[in-house]
Amino acid sequence: MARIRVVPGSPYFMTEDGTSWTPIGHNDAITWPDLAPLFRRRDLAAVERHLLGLRAHGVTCIRLMLEYCHSQHRYLERPTGRFVPAMLRLWDDLFRLLERIGLRVLLTPYDTFFMWIRWQRHPYARENGGPCAGRDTWLTCPDTRRAIKQRLAFASDRWGNSPALFAWDLWNEIHPAHGGNDPTAVAPFIDDLSTWLRAHERERLGHANLQTVSIFGPELIRYPALVAPIFRHPSLDFANTHLYEHGTIDDPRDTVAPALAAARLMRDAVIAAGPARPVFDSEHGPIHSFKDRKRTLPRAFDDEYFRHIQWAHLASGGAGGGMRWPNRHPHVLTPGMREAQRALTDFLPHIDWARFRRRNLSAELACTDSGVATIGCGDARQAVAWLVRTDAISADGTIRARDDADATLLRVPGLFDGAYDVVSYDTRAGAVVSRTRADSAGGKLVAAVGPVRRDLAVAVRGAA
Repeated sequence: MARIRVVPGSPYFMTEDGTSWTPIGHNDAITWPDLAPLFRRRDLAAVERHLLGLRAHGVTCIRLMLEYCHSQHRYLERPTGRFVPAMLRLWDDLFRLLERIGLRVLLTPYDTFFMWIRWQRHPYARENGGPCAGRDTWLTCPDTRRAIKQRLAFASDRWGNSPALFAWDLWNEIHPAHGGNDPTAVAPFIDDLSTWLRAHERERLGHANLQTVSIFGPELIRYPALVAPIFRHPSLDFANTHLYEHGTIDDPRDTVAPALAAARLMRDAVIAAGPARPVFDSEHGPIHSFKDRKRTLPRAFDDEYFRHIQWAHLASGGAGGGMRWPNRHPHVLTPGMREAQRALTDFLPHIDWARFRRRNLSAELACTDSGVATIGCGDARQAVAWLVRTDAISADGTIRARDDADATLLRVPGLFDGAYDVVSYDTRAGAVVSRTRADSAGGKLVAAVGPVRRDLAVAVRGAA
């Protein structure tokens, strides 16, 4: 099992031995049903079966927090600087399982959401003997900074050499409120933490693991100054956002509007990150519906909502399909979502990701069916598109299949002149529905991709 690296000059990932690798996965937590049996080794065999099931459905990566503190029973340190033996054993066991099965983890050291809400109970709070006077000084308090580095150093020394560690999400959903409501506190915090951890790992491990910092996406609208440190900070390896948009993604009424919102937000993210930096969404889902309105989406609706968002994410130029926060009762992904992940994984070999220097093409792509929205990205040799019907939304918010849909032509700009293989892919069935050839002339390719009855993914690649 080789460590993960960014493809040089390309916005995608590969293993150290040169194999293309894509983060396909979701958010999980050590207290949620699938991983809860890790604690005190209640049922390691059940966790292993779960992880094997993930691998069988094409999952390559899960996102986890070292400390998920919606209660006070899973603190990693208690008090500050004393690492809880039961938690260390939990993480040792999990890393062993991940390595054995071949899965990886995007790891963030703090659950900043519940840490903020339940701050009065957290071991880092000064009232509990910790180093920090208030949650609004997390980014600026020197004593808290030392505690953060101490945690990262401990975690890196213990698990940083594991090939199961994909990357560090150094700070979950960084926010100006963590630094006195001052957006200018964010960049220096990232710079100090990232530079320090990279030096620490190179000294101790001989290499540095990949790094990113995540953000609650809507905050980029409130604080435009955060775009640069999140998407282009020179110390970070890839860019990471959480796709939550009010009224579409966070509280969906149908399965198409959220996907189109994800495509628009990912287009902005891809442009902000630049042509060679990977970018993906590491958290999304119907958070307002679930958390505030106390509503779990109907399974069929949620499965389609999930599937549409992941294809919009990939076709927009994101690495993989994004990482859902379950927001369901029980707090796990559905079998239909697992099948959707499998379908996405099976599509990936149709593109040579290690040589794909994509740019977002959603404003330039076109198809001949006026009832279809077209999202995509491409370079001079390859392209990915996702076509989705916008004129067939049923009363329950899902797409009604248009069996009368006409055959569709897809126009792709920017390709070198020559012959191309075109694969049309049924995202619902996870199957190729057609393979054709098309020629690009004068930088324009027109390909017959077949009728779009619900949605369709298309891969365009230079003919062998």
